[in-house]
Amino acid sequence: MRRPLLTYLFVLLPLLVSAQVGDHRGDLALGINGGYALNRVSFNPTIKKSYKGGTTFGFTLRYTCEKYLAAICALQAEVNYINLGWKEDIDPEYSTDTYYRDIHYLQIPVLARLGWGREVKGAQFFFLVGPQVGFYLGEKEHYSDPWAGTPRPNNVTQQYGKKVENTFEYGITAGAGLEISAKRAGHFLIEGRYYYGLSDIFHNSKRDPFGRSANGAIVIKATYLFDLIRTKGVERK
Repeated sequence: MRRPLLTYLFVLLPLLVSAQVGDHRGDLALGINGGYALNRVSFNPTIKKSYKGGTTFGFTLRYTCEKYLAAICALQAEVNYINLGWKEDIDPEYSTDTYYRDIHYLQIPVLARLGWGREVKGAQFFFLVGPQVGFYLGEKEHYSDPWAGTPRPNNVTQQYGKKVENTFEYGITAGAGLEISAKRAGHFLIEGRYYYGLSDIFHNSKRDPFGRSANGAIVIKATYLFDLIRTKGVERK
């Protein structure tokens, strides 16, 4: 069920470019983004955990293809570094151990974007959604010192020392935000989005200890875009 859904989204996104039924746009903008991510890995069997924070930054490319009624339609692609992973919530009643893991990825989301508001000078609210792929870059485990390694209440300890086994991941990203545009200064955006991982970081066969181990991240980020190409002869507000 996961893979057909992802394939459907990849097929759907280019329609924004090809289906010109509103006021044509051919605007291209490029810029940088940066922010903060809170991530948890969904495990089965369950591991008690909390969100772990990490930075993200990268490049954004946006192609605005048309304005249909009040909606400004665009296709947005990014190349981002992000620090994911998880932090375990170990009950001090059982152990004084603390543990968290950083997992570093290069992520590439391809997003359909709809905006409502001003294009040139003023504010615009937007919503975006689309598929995302990620490539594993590295990881680091952080154990408390001293590390007792005492048994956990549910006896799940197979994650310690276990390296990421699936170096390619994929999932769905959706979010919303606010864009402020100035005629000459460019576009300033702030947004929140959620990434839902459809793949697992560990193998998940019947012989493996985890049936599920997928990333899930809340991301708050800011972006600055400047125009490379602006369609001429188009009335804008």
